[in-house]
Amino acid sequence: MIVGVPTEIKPDERRVALTPAGAAAFRHHHHTVLVQRGAGLGSGFADNEYRAAGARVTDSAAAVWRRAALVLKVKEPQPSEFRYLRPGLILFTYLHLAAERGLTRELLKRRVDALGYETVQLEDGSLPLLAPMSEVAGRLAIQVGGWCLEAQNGGRGVLLSGAPGVRPGKVLIIGGGIAGFNASRVAAGVGAEVTILDVSPVRLRYLNELLNGQAVTLMSNRATLEEELRAADLVVGTVLVPGARTPRLITARMVATMKRGAALVDLSIDQGGISETSRPTTHARPIYTREGVVHYCVTNMPGVVPHTSTYALTNATVPYALEIADRGLLEAGEHNRALRHGLNTWDGKVSHPAVAESVKLKPHSPWD
Repeated sequence: MIVGVPTEIKPDERRVALTPAGAAAFRHHHHTVLVQRGAGLGSGFADNEYRAAGARVTDSAAAVWRRAALVLKVKEPQPSEFRYLRPGLILFTYLHLAAERGLTRELLKRRVDALGYETVQLEDGSLPLLAPMSEVAGRLAIQVGGWCLEAQNGGRGVLLSGAPGVRPGKVLIIGGGIAGFNASRVAAGVGAEVTILDVSPVRLRYLNELLNGQAVTLMSNRATLEEELRAADLVVGTVLVPGARTPRLITARMVATMKRGAALVDLSIDQGGISETSRPTTHARPIYTREGVVHYCVTNMPGVVPHTSTYALTNATVPYALEIADRGLLEAGEHNRALRHGLNTWDGKVSHPAVAESVKLKPHSPWD
């Protein structure tokens, strides 16, 4: 199979879908790998490294898209890339279609077989291709949240670690999944007072043991959320429903009750955002203030550390992408149920139930 890796064109996106080592893995399986010239530079990989791994470096995005049967990306296709979409193309990337109805329409109209990294799901419910970026984003959330709290950025001037004789900052983490756990570890590590909200008693018990009492774990409900929001200096939203839009748990009225100069880092923004006041931002212009609260809602947050993120992403995605290349999409799905969950659109139809519900269509799977 011909596997294509185009340069990412989303603003400030410096990651690439495949490392040179990943390209070598495909070549070892006798597949052809086409990499657009300069695709890896933002992550620290030169074209010569891809050539040494056996990949072919091409000058244009068009050549990669048109020749490849399987295209690997990091972020969803941008409008200028829609012209490359075609029937039978296999696209494997982060899609987040519940928040991208325009893209969903394009994929259906052009009959693309599109798999979302974020919906590849194991039998235990875990999301192996979302996990590495959730780990990165969770750790970054405390770093950027501390920056948002600085006075020159509109923040209330709180140092999360506190100082001798001065209370540390209060961090509220909504959602106890992988991103939430990683955010809580970093926040506790710098000395902040950490509270985690989640709806699962089992997950809260696990986090309590894992964090060894370094965070307060609370069952999430509206009354508790409102109370904790009023007390927090930094709020990190990490709630995720695979394939579906994130529920807007925080209303604009709740945001208005928060401390003036508090910060909200919304990691759920790729799936629509956890707050009514959240809207997508970029690395170039990452923040805005609403109701006196500094909002950080960058949609490709791990892209700010592309070298680390690209390695972590490739480590997770290559085994699944190799299975598609080796067997073809339909046979790969027959053997691997996680890939079945990953398929979002197929031959002009929506295949993932949660995506179908978000666009009010009936799901159709090629394996039914």
